[in-house]
Formats: sequence, structure tokens, C-alpha cells
Amino acid sequence: MYYSKQQDVCLERVNMRRIVLLSFLLSLFVFCWVLDGRAKEEDFPVPRPPFSEGIFPCSNCHAGMEANTKRRELKEEHTNIQLKHGSVSRWCLDCHDATNRDMLKLASGEHIDFSHSYELCGQCHGPTYRDWKVGVHGKRIGYFDGGPRTYFLCVNCHNPHDPKFKPIKPEPPPFKPLYKYNPAARSGK
Repeated sequence: MYYSKQQDVCLERVNMRRIVLLSFLLSLFVFCWVLDGRAKEEDFPVPRPPFSEGIFPCSNCHAGMEANTKRRELKEEHTNIQLKHGSVSRWCLDCHDATNRDMLKLASGEHIDFSHSYELCGQCHGPTYRDWKVGVHGKRIGYFDGGPRTYFLCVNCHNPHDPKFKPIKPEPPPFKPLYKYNPAARSGK
């Protein structure tokens, strides 16, 4: 098929645009992929998890022990832990790794450090995790405009084995000043 010189120039421009667009999309993909890998460390600076005294690292006691992966009531150690967090369908080794007790385990099988426990929580509590990342849920301290900040982990407020807050007695409503409703009280009459 024969193309005119004008058609050839037009086809070259279309091909060049396609190459530029593909290059841009590839660069964007690589940038997002790299950014995603950095997000775990850079975007969510968290304090050390609040471990119970003398209980971490878990390998201090579990080293050399054969892992019993059978779901059961714990009767020797950890008897103070009552699982009230999806207790019908969950148990210890859904979150804790059987072979490396100093790590948590995602549903994918990937191991994560306890300082990344928010990823584990986020697997089931997606909307809350999204809110935590943007600062709507949970506690964070520091600057919102680019200065240093600290995100508190889910476990800083919620017991991971029994996360529901216990009911508390509400405080009485605040006392309202009299003068706002009674102008005579303001003048001392």
C-alpha cells in the first residue's frame, strides 16, 4: 500500500505519541512500585509495640519447641489471654507465625515485624486501616505539614486479642455558665 508523504508524517507522529505515552506509563508504574516499597518504612513511623514485660522476644521461650498447630485452649502458658477477636473463626496461629514466633504472619503467608502489625489488622479491618493511614482513626503526634510525626499502632489502643473497648460510665455534661442564660446574673442583680 502506498502512503503519501503527508500520511507518512502523520503515522510517524501517531507512533511517536504512542511511544511517549507508553514510556510515561512505564515510568509511572516503576515510580509507584518503588514508592509502594518505601511506604512501609517512610510513611508510617510507629513506636515500638507495647509488649508485656518479659514476654518478647517470643523465641526466648519458644526456641527449640515443636509447634503445636492444633486449635486448642491454652492451659500451660498464656492462660491470661482470652481470644475475643473473631474467636469462632480465628486462633493464635492465624496471626502469629508457628515457625518464627518473633514475627507476625499475613494471610498471604508473608512475615512482618510486630511494628508493622497495622498491615495485619488492615487485612480484615480495611475501612479502619484506610482511616488510620489518613489520620481519621487512631492517634498520631507530630506535624501534618511535612514535619516529623508518629503514628500509634492499633495495639497502642486496642488489645489485639480482645479489641472492643469496655463500656465506661459517661461523664456528666459540662456546667453551663448562668450569665449566658440569665443576663441578670452577669450584672450581679
